[in-house]
Amino acid sequence: MSNLKMKDAALIYLDRSGGLQKFINDCKYYNDSKQSYAVYRFNILINPSDIVELDAELGNLILHQPLKAAQVFQSVCFIAVKTLSLIGQLQTEMQINIVLKLTHLPPLPSYSLDLCEFPIDYISQRFYMMQGIVIAMTTVTKYTQGARFFCSDEACPLSKGFHYVRVHVPGATESATIRNDFLCNLCTSSLQEDRKFRVLGDKQIVEIITTKALHAFQRYSNNQPFRFQSITVFLRDESVNKMNIGNEYKIIGIPVCVKTSQTAVCIEANRITFCNSKVPSGISDNLRWLLSLTSSSCWKFTAILTNVFASHIVPPGTYNLLKLCLLMSLVQTTDCNKEMKNCLDILIITSDTLLVDRLLNFSISLVPRGIRHLASTEVFPTISRNKYGTGVVSIQAGSALLAKGGICCIGDLASHKKDKLEQLQSVLESRRITVYIPGKKFGDDVNQQMTFPVQCSFWSFVDMDSSSRRNVQKTNTLIGQMDCSLIPANLVEAFGLLINCYESSPCHPLLPIVQHTLKKATDPEGLLSVTSKQFTTEDFEELLAFAKNLNVEFSLEAERMIHGYYLASRRIRTDSIYGSKLSASALKYLISLSEAHARLNLRNKVLKEDVLIAALLFETSLTLKYGATVFCVAPNAVFPFELHNEEYLEQRDLYLTQCQQQLEQFIATYGPGTAVFSSDE
Repeated sequence: MSNLKMKDAALIYLDRSGGLQKFINDCKYYNDSKQSYAVYRFNILINPSDIVELDAELGNLILHQPLKAAQVFQSVCFIAVKTLSLIGQLQTEMQINIVLKLTHLPPLPSYSLDLCEFPIDYISQRFYMMQGIVIAMTTVTKYTQGARFFCSDEACPLSKGFHYVRVHVPGATESATIRNDFLCNLCTSSLQEDRKFRVLGDKQIVEIITTKALHAFQRYSNNQPFRFQSITVFLRDESVNKMNIGNEYKIIGIPVCVKTSQTAVCIEANRITFCNSKVPSGISDNLRWLLSLTSSSCWKFTAILTNVFASHIVPPGTYNLLKLCLLMSLVQTTDCNKEMKNCLDILIITSDTLLVDRLLNFSISLVPRGIRHLASTEVFPTISRNKYGTGVVSIQAGSALLAKGGICCIGDLASHKKDKLEQLQSVLESRRITVYIPGKKFGDDVNQQMTFPVQCSFWSFVDMDSSSRRNVQKTNTLIGQMDCSLIPANLVEAFGLLINCYESSPCHPLLPIVQHTLKKATDPEGLLSVTSKQFTTEDFEELLAFAKNLNVEFSLEAERMIHGYYLASRRIRTDSIYGSKLSASALKYLISLSEAHARLNLRNKVLKEDVLIAALLFETSLTLKYGATVFCVAPNAVFPFELHNEEYLEQRDLYLTQCQQQLEQFIATYGPGTAVFSSDE
């Protein structure tokens, strides 16, 4: 009676939810098809809340014994097919394969699966919800949804009809569905498969890790190899190609134990949805107070932020140019499921790699997808044979794809081989990486290739005091140009910003750093700076999380200035032999820098004051690469004074105002519409 009641409830639910009409339409497709099927597969969308309200017993069965619940719907659907004559070829109930697709699970702890906790429950074979980031995936292959077998003894009554139909169930391997040692239940003769009735589906294997595992890539500095546990997810049929490497997803599925060449707990995916990050409502009171205090200036807020940033690593007032660029790069990051349009890649020239490395490590920990590349891993995707014995190729993410929407810090360029640096240059220029899959190696006749977008900013540094560089004869350089002869020229050009943090740089006084280091060594727990207490790490995390979600647009003045500077700068850096030294990507970097400064000021509109900072940073970088030009910018133009008090901030504003006038004069002289421009330009 209980089973009959649940069948009635299932029929009522199908009728009310529109599932019955969808089932009838699916049956019409099968009935019109000329192909013969051993199994007819139907997806039924289930809203647990609605069905529990309709019949609690059936709802409980769906949530905790989904395979038995599918049998209830299988019986109802078979009766509907026979009653309404929907599929003429259908003979037995076993030929109907029902897949229950859940819209959601109750938001209760017992339905959530934490990938960090072990052991994982795979005995109950019920639905769980889990969340993770895709770190590897295979190409799409085929699996057997269902097959028809018959008794090999022609005298046996079970040698005809659809008495032996095998259907894939969660956790089953291919050998559980298709094998040659099945026996007849009636006469014990061997069973044979009728191949013309075999039904194939698509299958893809994906590996995910919990978001917490990414912390292993942050603030991790000793470069020792480590392991973290990944979970394998099986995607089938309509779920294949729904997940991308680097994205984070919520998955409803059934944990199962798969026994192939090795035993492992896997997830049979039922439903996949994107994970959307929560957008913070605002910033801390300290930063809000600072913003109101500096509202009269377009430059003071970011100046103070930069000055106090990472004050537990370097004393306030040092490395300001680098810290500003890092903050601007961080504020251009996005949520991993959104497209990252404007990246800010940074290459640092330094003689103090330890201090710079600490700054980079601290900075990437402020955003969810800040990845510190380890020497024991790969920067870009690699291929290997799938570990489940299927012979199919598995594509491993690498640090760059894991950093989707964030920052990939690859450390010292000298630690990477020549071929990897060439690959990095190609990625910086095209923002995509292509993986080649040799067919012969993986049992395929045809070679394949897969292209992945690389949506992250790259940070790296070069140690100019290493022995290999110290002993090399310096080449002749132009005024302001940095000798980067040991770095491939095309790679230097591919980085948007080149920053000089060398000891001799006027931006980095040595004495305060020495005093700061000694104080930290003698009193590790002591307060190094008052500002580190006033503006905490959490304040900067909230600021970046809020600012990166601001939608900014250019004012007309800012748009004219940025295009005018780009065209003028391109004009004066062009010669008749080599052409222009500025590529089209230079304009993208200028736009990105301008947007970043506006976001860091928590503004929705890019002003010409933001474009000025962008132009000064970019011109400083160009000077280091190619030498000074007519628009001559001092190395410390963005921070010409040490910011001790309000008076120095006012002096900086006056200085930047003069720089803005010089920039406008430069555009007026060399920009579009001036005498130096030809009609073609």
